[in-house]
Amino acid sequence: MAERDGDVGAFITGFVVGGLVGAAVALLLAPQSGEETRTMIRDRSIELRDQATQTATDVRARAEKLAQDARVKAEDLQRRGQMVLEEQKSRLEQAVDAGKRAARRRQEGEEPSEA
Repeated sequence: MAERDGDVGAFITGFVVGGLVGAAVALLLAPQSGEETRTMIRDRSIELRDQATQTATDVRARAEKLAQDARVKAEDLQRRGQMVLEEQKSRLEQAVDAGKRAARRRQEGEEPSEA
């Protein structure tokens, strides 16, 4: 999970840096007054912040859903494993009982012939 957190952090960092580079290029290519430029920079930085926040929220929600799904699957596997274990235990007990009965019958059948 720590590796994914690093990937998310790298993505957000790249996203913000890309936005800043885009804003700088826009400043160089679009001649505007200082006030217009400052307004554009402020608006763009607000958009980038909002997009980064939304992306982080989406990633967090997805990670929580994946973790919940993993917990549900793990619990299901545990239940299934317990059921299989109980079935096998029951079969083993039945086989042991059948073996004991067969041994008893054989022993009872042999005792009269020895007497």
